[in-house]
Amino acid sequence: MGQFQEAVSKRRTNYALGKNVNVSSKQIVAEIEQLVKDVPSAFNMQSARVVVAFGSNHDKIWQITKDILQKIVPEKNFAATEEKINGFAAAYGTVLYFDETLTVESMQKQYAAYADNFPVWAQQANGMLQFAIWTVLNNMGLGVNLQHYNPLIDDQVKKLFNVPPSWKLIAQMPFGEPLQVPGPIEKIDVSERVKIF
Repeated sequence: MGQFQEAVSKRRTNYALGKNVNVSSKQIVAEIEQLVKDVPSAFNMQSARVVVAFGSNHDKIWQITKDILQKIVPEKNFAATEEKINGFAAAYGTVLYFDETLTVESMQKQYAAYADNFPVWAQQANGMLQFAIWTVLNNMGLGVNLQHYNPLIDDQVKKLFNVPPSWKLIAQMPFGEPLQVPGPIEKIDVSERVKIF
């Protein structure tokens, strides 16, 4: 098994995260910046945008999320929700994934015959970026998970980081010290998913 395949195989969802990590924020940012540059996109449209939040900025993302959910989750159910959000807040940092919708719209105008496909392609490229960053962070010894509290938190998060209105929030990725080894995960037999002719 090659190094890349091994890294992909070891990439897992980890919800038990802490703040004591063995890599610097500078190293983390360098890896993320390189991946944003290198991960491909259809027509090279490069619509993915990323915010990396550490320290109090990371904490604010999850406080916003908790405050919003407290207003909509029934009080009797909120304790479990709060525990879950506190778990994300306990992490070292968060990667926020966005799509620059103006870029997508520009490509739709430029290539009208493919207009309906560009939003789909933008999502695919963003997914590839999420997967690449997740795999590399995991390979650096960090625990990672992926969340989707958008669109509930979009407006406040965009205001917090002063991002353009055209940036659409796609996902949130807390990362940090892995406090537990993820348990086994059930996989469908690969013969049901791959056909060779």
